[in-house]
Amino acid sequence: MRRILTLLAGVLMLAGTTTACGLESAGDDGGLTIYTARDKGLAEKVVQDFEAANPEYEGKVRLLTLGAQEAFERVSAEKGRPQADIWWGGTQQQFSLAAEQDLLAPAPAEVRDAVPERYRDADGRWLGEMVLPEVIFYNENMLSPEEAPKDWDDLVKPEFKDKIAIRDVAASGTMRSIYSAMIARADSVEDGYDWLRELDANTKVYAANPTDLYLRVQREEAPVSVWNLQDVLLQQKKHGAPFKPISAVSGDPQLVDGVAKIKNGPNGEAADAFLSFLLGEDTQKELAEEYYQLPTVELEQEPSWLAELDLTEMPVDWERVAAKEKEWISYWSENIKNKQ
Repeated sequence: MRRILTLLAGVLMLAGTTTACGLESAGDDGGLTIYTARDKGLAEKVVQDFEAANPEYEGKVRLLTLGAQEAFERVSAEKGRPQADIWWGGTQQQFSLAAEQDLLAPAPAEVRDAVPERYRDADGRWLGEMVLPEVIFYNENMLSPEEAPKDWDDLVKPEFKDKIAIRDVAASGTMRSIYSAMIARADSVEDGYDWLRELDANTKVYAANPTDLYLRVQREEAPVSVWNLQDVLLQQKKHGAPFKPISAVSGDPQLVDGVAKIKNGPNGEAADAFLSFLLGEDTQKELAEEYYQLPTVELEQEPSWLAELDLTEMPVDWERVAAKEKEWISYWSENIKNKQ
């Protein structure tokens, strides 16, 4: 009985958050296990292309889809016995903390050196794969451009009461970063908390995950939300979602979204091969054009769609955010969420 329960526990641990490619062949048999917070379709396409370019891994790649914060917490919990080889998709703050906790291993030197220094850990323990603008977006079927918010402070105005849907913050690296950026830009932390209180008062619903968020906005439960630009554009292109991103007047927080090799993962050689493939120029060029990605590696020319958006970067002290994010988000969860 004890053996059966142990086996069931292992199956359940893997099943709850899995989108799999070659699930049955993964493990410590020369395959590859990836924890990812990236868009499901994008991640599966990259894995398919990786297997095609590296036939020795065909059918041996396992992809587990998690929120970025969930991925960080899982890698941390498994430190004594790592279960994955790659953590793909998370913020600079999360990866920096993971490096401090000795959870990550250096990437191969040639892969590390392809990424500009400002977008990576000095020792290559994490690599920024792309720059990710965080934006306001709205349902075009519910609001006209004139009615839509133009800047972050518009979100806390009375006219947007019960018109905002938010991805639940604590489990999301994207949302933790957006909320932390809103605190960091304020004159004081207390002013930042007050702004988030006003936003909470205007928030109609907190969505459990990104898919839930997209559905709620698309089904017209609430017309306005905030999320990363890449996923908003992908929903628009791949699924015909009536989403319109806004380049905020005061600028948009721009995150470094990264990837890392997990220290003492079961298949380090496969992890190195995947990093080399993912951050190769051909892969990044395709992701830039087909998946609205802004790569950190240098391309011959910028993506054709970028000029149309007229993005402006909001200045954010990301080192301060990295140091304070846990404290700030804990305070929000305990004292602000659903308290208005």
